[in-house]
Parts: sequence; structure tokens; C-alpha cells
Amino acid sequence: MRVYVPGCVCLLWLASAASADLNKPPVSPKSTPFSKSDKTPAPSVEAQTKINKTRTGELLLPMVINTWNFTAANVLAWRILKQSQGGLRQTRNAVVEGCTKCEKLQCDRTVGFGGSPDENGETTLDAMVMDGSTMDVGAVAGLRRIKDAIRVARCVLEHTHHTMLVGDAATDFAEAMGFESESLVTPESKEMWQQWTARNCQPNFWKNVYPDPQISCGPYNPKPTPLTRWKEDRARHEYEMGHKNHDTIGMIAIDAESNIHAGTSTNGALHKIAGRVGDSPIPGAGAYADNEVGAAVATGDGDVMMRFLPSLLAVEAMRGGKPPAEAAEVGIRRILKHHKDFVGAVIAVDRLGNYGAACYGMQEFPFVVSSPAKNRTAKDRPRHKKVQCISSQEQVNVVLL
Repeated sequence: MRVYVPGCVCLLWLASAASADLNKPPVSPKSTPFSKSDKTPAPSVEAQTKINKTRTGELLLPMVINTWNFTAANVLAWRILKQSQGGLRQTRNAVVEGCTKCEKLQCDRTVGFGGSPDENGETTLDAMVMDGSTMDVGAVAGLRRIKDAIRVARCVLEHTHHTMLVGDAATDFAEAMGFESESLVTPESKEMWQQWTARNCQPNFWKNVYPDPQISCGPYNPKPTPLTRWKEDRARHEYEMGHKNHDTIGMIAIDAESNIHAGTSTNGALHKIAGRVGDSPIPGAGAYADNEVGAAVATGDGDVMMRFLPSLLAVEAMRGGKPPAEAAEVGIRRILKHHKDFVGAVIAVDRLGNYGAACYGMQEFPFVVSSPAKNRTAKDRPRHKKVQCISSQEQVNVVLL
């Protein structure tokens, strides 16, 4: 027996089904990683391994990359990253312990204890670590009497809802976390400070004060005269703003699933005014990481660079489609639009392990990389790379994002 259903009933049924589909909750864009198609599901470790290759078939991930020729820090971070398949769940450990290695070695006397004394003769430390999966940051600035700056920054990240702790209060926090308080002054740093004071505290970072900071030590008082030109004021200490005064270690670690951590550690500018904090512990300035895109780290004249957030600019440039080398240049050229006599460099890495760097104020900028790529004949040995810096004679054009 055939049963005939009136057309109006069919139409009601179809309308009901369509309504049910419309009422289904939309898929959150956060459920998939950054890719050309937001509909692409997150790949497995095996699938991600196949994706993270160059056109020649070389693996790019996992990887560790850091500023300057700080090889020992890179070697340790790479060893830690390899403790699990594809470096999974090891990126934070790699960055923190890699930078800690540099702190203990006092890399170039610009990282860790016993270097870059301020005008009172004291060494203080700045550090940060950023998680690209959660966008959480832990940082310390002006940390006194604690050697393990980036480990303390990690404690800020893992044990507080804050982003940064500073000064004596940061020291109190570190002690509560079990870190030992001890002087960061060494015989070498004390001698550096004594030689500086013997030169009438030249160079220094003061301006528009009396007595004249170009010929005398402080204490200083504000000078009731019109502001001097920035270039004229800066000339007296410009020669100190070179390679050996800005060797912040900035490090990025990425695992096979493109989970990213970035970190920095430094003892700041030599003979800085007590209390000064530079770019290294500032998210977006010293370092920035976002699993959807990649990461960047910066090093150089922190007082200038922190005004432009070059690490953030580089990551956002990669988000906009620029390759890492061009993205790093975005941050440098943005600064050059306003300051022609600074020293600085930026390293940028995308989430697949492609990297590039840009620099200004020196002939070339060295950095160190460890990854599966090109390691067939020198297994597990870090690769020392360098990039030629933008010439001071080159016309400066601002690179658009």
C-alpha cells in the first residue's frame, strides 16, 4: 500500500532540519593551528614531521636558535629538546636551561652575574620567558642578588598570575621560591666600575643636568635650560653602544608540533643609571612567541629598541605573509626611521622552522642554530650563521606590515 505525504508536510520537515543545522554551535577557530586553511585539522606528530620539511626533504623541526655565538647555551638547549621525540614538552626547559647556561658562563660579561655594573657598581639582571601556546609570560627586571634570572622568570610564569616582578620585591619572590641570595659583584666587575669612576664617570647616560655629565660624576640635578638635541647628547657615549655592551641572549625553541617558547637574559647596559630596565624582559621587545605564527628575539640598544617592539613587529609581519628574513627587517627598519645611530638585531622564525635575521649598526650579526636540517655530516653540532647588516649608507625605507 502506498502512503502519500502532503507536500506541505515535506516542506515543514525540511525547514525543521535546516533550522537544526543553523543552531549548531560554530567550530572555534582556536581549535586548529595557524595554516593556509582554517579548516585543516591539527596534524599528528608523524604528519607534522612530514610537513616540517624543506622542498629538498630536510627536516626543520625541532630546532633551537639563539643570538650571538653563544654555542654552549645552544648545545645544552638542543640536548634537552631531544630528550623526547620531536622535542615535545621540552621547549620551555630548553629555553630556560639554555639561557641559564649563558648566565652561569657570564657570556661576554653581558649575561649573568659579574658584568655590566651600573653607576653604583652593582650588577642587576633582566630576563623573560614566553609560552607561544598560551601567550603567558614570566619576567623579572632589575633583579638583585639572585644569579638565576630566567629560572626566576619561569617561576613568575608558573606560580603567579602576574607577568613581571621587579627590583627588591622580585628578589624577595625568588627567595620565597627557594633561590639563594648572594652578591652579583665580582672582582672583575668591581674593577670595571672603579676604572669608570676614575675616568670621571665617562661615558654615562645623563643629559640636561649639572654638574656637566660630560666631564664629571654625579650626583646630578636637573638643568633649567632648553633640551639639547638628542644626537649631540648621545655622542659622548655612543662608542660604548657596540657589540660587547648589548649581547643579550635571546633564544627560541620549537618542537615537531610547532609548540614554541622564547626567552631572554641579560645584565643590561654597562654603567647604566641604577634602576634602568631595557628591552630584554619586555614582551614584544626582547622576545615574542605565538604558536600560530612563529617567534622573534631582539638584541641591541635596548633603550631605543623597546620603544618600537621589534620582536612583535617581526611576528606580525610573518602573520601577514612575509618570510622570516623580511619580517626581521621590518622591526629594524621601523627603528631606523627615527634613529640612525643605534645598534641592534632581530631573529625571526616561523612555526615551520624557517628562520632569518636582520641587523644594523655593525658589519654582521652572528647567531647559532641547531635542528635536523643540514646535520647529516655533523650530527648534533650547532651551525654558526651570520647575516650582513643593513648599511648605514643605505637609504632607509620603512617596510610595511
